[in-house]
Formats: sequence, structure tokens, C-alpha cells
Amino acid sequence: MSLPPGSSTAPVTEPSRASARGRADRVRHVLRAVAVVSCLPYLGLKTAWIAGSHLGIPEGSSLLEHRAQMAVANALTVLMDGAVIVIVLLLTRPWGRRVPAWLLAVPMWVATGLLVPVMTGFPLQLLVRALGGSVPESGDAGKEPFLDEWVFGVVYTGFIVQGLALGTLFVLYARDRWGHLWRGRVRELPASAVGSAQRATAVAGAVLALFPVTAHLLWACGSSAGLSTGRAADRTGDFYVLEVLDAGFLLSAVAGAWLLAFRRGRALPARVPLALAWTGSAATACWGGWLALASLGPVDDISRRPTEAMTLTYAGQMIVGMLVVTIGAHFLAERSVRAERPV
Repeated sequence: MSLPPGSSTAPVTEPSRASARGRADRVRHVLRAVAVVSCLPYLGLKTAWIAGSHLGIPEGSSLLEHRAQMAVANALTVLMDGAVIVIVLLLTRPWGRRVPAWLLAVPMWVATGLLVPVMTGFPLQLLVRALGGSVPESGDAGKEPFLDEWVFGVVYTGFIVQGLALGTLFVLYARDRWGHLWRGRVRELPASAVGSAQRATAVAGAVLALFPVTAHLLWACGSSAGLSTGRAADRTGDFYVLEVLDAGFLLSAVAGAWLLAFRRGRALPARVPLALAWTGSAATACWGGWLALASLGPVDDISRRPTEAMTLTYAGQMIVGMLVVTIGAHFLAERSVRAERPV
């Protein structure tokens, strides 16, 4: 049979692949630029504060009463946001593929834990405010604002853009480098050599999660049990949104660990429990650790000092998150070893 005029038997696979790689590279370059630019407002604001500027800080704010502590905290957060730029370069430059897995995974897990609650919480808080749910339960008209309102909009919008760009870059990077580790469905996963230890860890995480989950759900439903008097008086729609999210991230972490350890949800793609465990453990551990660390600092109003119940809740979150991430990390490490073995 003769071919139609102008037709060719030349393969088109390689040009197609080269074209696809070119498009992917362009997407990565755009996302890299977006991620870096989105860091600049936060870095600029923090640098200005370190230099002594009061930009965005109203007179009477408690931030002006602890200048040394504010400088240290601002320097720390500048380093943290600056690390995002380093991660972006690791995800988009050829030499980033040679970085040891843990050296990228650990800071990316921390970034996930700090950014995802902001990315989900801030839009929901704006929605609640639009519906009129931001009024404190008790009047506090004489209280000086902590920061000017525009600061939150600028900073949190930057975090959301930063998180979207960084998250997309990491998904693309992880798919290319480690995508084979979570192929298939849960029912196709082989039994783990330390399955009993993983199941025990999942059970321990679920049991330890009972206290912080219960506390967050009670506070989300309006209970003030365990809250400091100052925190209870300041509750707004923002507070309730965050409490619901905290409970949700804890449940996500426990669900992901349970699915991985006990091989439940057998029809689910393997990446689903991994995503639940990754995101839930990161948000739970990192925010729990951040709040626990903040609770150790001085407070101007004794009524706002965290209670023992609040401190236990934050510590419980942190422990649950760390237990869950060990299950996910061991799962990936074990799959990696299996993949490297000759068949």
C-alpha cells in the first residue's frame, strides 16, 4: 500500500518530547519568577522593621514594646522566607537534581506546614468577614491594633502566591524524580518489612490526636474550656476558622497514616494517603511547634498567657505530626530501596 502524497514515516516521538520538555521548562521559569517576586514584599517589610522602621505598625502596638525580641524574630523569619528562594532554585536548576532527597524534602515539608494553613485559612477568613462573622464576643474598643490591616493583606497574599508557585514546582520536581515511588493503588502496595511498627505508630498517633482534635472542635463550636480568658474574649470568625482547620489537618494526618500503615482504602491511588499524610503532618507539626514556641515568650497581658490545656494541645499536634511523617518517610525510603534492587 502506498502512502498519501506528503506523508512521512519519520518518527515524531523525539521532537514531541523535546517540545514537551521545552514547555515544561518555560512553565518552571515562570513559576520560579513568580515565587521569588512573591517573597519580596514580606522580605522588604521585615527588613524595614529590623532597620527600625514602624511601617505598618500603629502607635501603641505591643510590637514596639519588645524591640530586641522583635528584631530577633524578624531576622529568623527573614531567613525562613529567604530559604524559599533557595528551595525554588533547587527545584528549577539542573544541579538541584543532585541534592540528597532529605536535604530538599525536610525544608519543603516545613514550608508546606507553614504555608498551607495560610493558603486555606486566609481566604476562608475573608469569606467569614464578608458574611459578618468577625465581631468579637466581647467589646474591646480600647485595645490598640497589633498591625495595620493592610499588612495582613499584603503578607498573606504573598504567602498564597508563594505557596501556589512553590507547591507546583515541587509537584513537578517530585513527579520527575520520585514519581515511581507512589505509582499504583493501595491494594498493589507490597507488605512492609516493618509493618507492625508502622501500624503501632499509626495507632499511637490516632490516640494522641484525640486530645488536640477534641480541644479544637470544642473551641470551634464556641466552648471556652481550656482557653485563657484573654483569648476567649478575643474570639472572632477568624478564630473559629483556624480551629476548624487545625482539627481538619489533624484528621488528615491520622487518616493518611492509617491508610498507609493498614493498607486501607485499597482502591485509592497510593499518592492519596501520601498526600494526606504529608500535608496533614506538616501543618499539624509545624504550626503546633510554632505556637508551642510562641507560648514560651513573654506576654504583656497575663490574661492572654496560654493555659496548660492550650500548651498540651500545641504539643500534642506537634507529636502527632512527627509520628505521621515518620510513617510516610519510611514508606518512601522502603519503596526507594525496592526500586533500586535488580529484578
